[in-house]
Amino acid sequence: MDLTYRPRRLRRTHALRSMVREHSLSASDFIYPLFVHEGSEDQPIGAMPGSRRWSLENLIREVSRAWELGIRCVVLFPKIAEELKSEEGEECFNENGLIPRAIALIKRELPEMTVMTDVALDPYSCDGHDGIVSQDGVVLNDETIEHLCRQAVVQAHAGADLVGPSDMMDGRVGAIREALDDEGFEHVGIISYTAKYSSAYYGPFREALDSAPKLDSTKLIPEDKSTYQMDPANAREAITEAQLDEQEGADILMVKPGLAYLDIIYRLREESELPIAAYNVSGEYAMVKAAAEKGWIDERAVVLETLLSFKRAGADLILTYHACDAANWLKEI
Repeated sequence: MDLTYRPRRLRRTHALRSMVREHSLSASDFIYPLFVHEGSEDQPIGAMPGSRRWSLENLIREVSRAWELGIRCVVLFPKIAEELKSEEGEECFNENGLIPRAIALIKRELPEMTVMTDVALDPYSCDGHDGIVSQDGVVLNDETIEHLCRQAVVQAHAGADLVGPSDMMDGRVGAIREALDDEGFEHVGIISYTAKYSSAYYGPFREALDSAPKLDSTKLIPEDKSTYQMDPANAREAITEAQLDEQEGADILMVKPGLAYLDIIYRLREESELPIAAYNVSGEYAMVKAAAEKGWIDERAVVLETLLSFKRAGADLILTYHACDAANWLKEI
């Protein structure tokens, strides 16, 4: 055939492919989510094989392992005892609570590790929602934000480098930025869950934290989080959320879930110059693990391809439960 251009010329050898590769992965791209609890023993999470709720003692070992693999950021999620939960989730701003102690421990033992936190009420709420639920079943926006500001400030006092409002209340990024600045924490960044969708992919995570909405005979409890998390049918709305978060002072924008929302990552990358994070969520993780256990897929190949897809779509950072495995695999390439 008389062809002037043959794209296969640059695919012919491994060296050529490496030379023209457009995107790559490294361990420093990953943010490693870790579940913590008050117990002395680690607890396996049934729906998330390979993940567990860490005791504080063993948390440090796992964070140290991540650091040695080249991972430079962890994000902490608490499994809170039922007796500490309440309708308004006041435990979230307890200075001696589980997360402040975990942050302080990591910063004492591994001060260079970047520590990100979750800012929301659902792990602390007996109602299982990210905000305060009124008697008539409305998740209250402004009242919730007051608690979120207190939570973020307590986390900053403990040593958090990044706070991550995951609640999807309107105006919370600006309010948290002001609260942090007023307390002298201008250096603490906000990684905002900008486009967080009301997704079915969160099921294993809610098992890990026991944070799903809980129906109550004494008051109306919304069955899901669709009155504040985004509708999976909407894409343009994500741009509005990103513009608002950027105006309010977010330092990094996040899309959650990641894999089913690669188009949203791409749209935000086109609209904003801020770093973009993608959350490779628990449901995505669980599906890969289940298929791998059955021998239906090559886990390593599928994980690395999936993580690369986030980078190709425009993400700079990836929150993933595969972080340590992926970092190990990348060393072998």
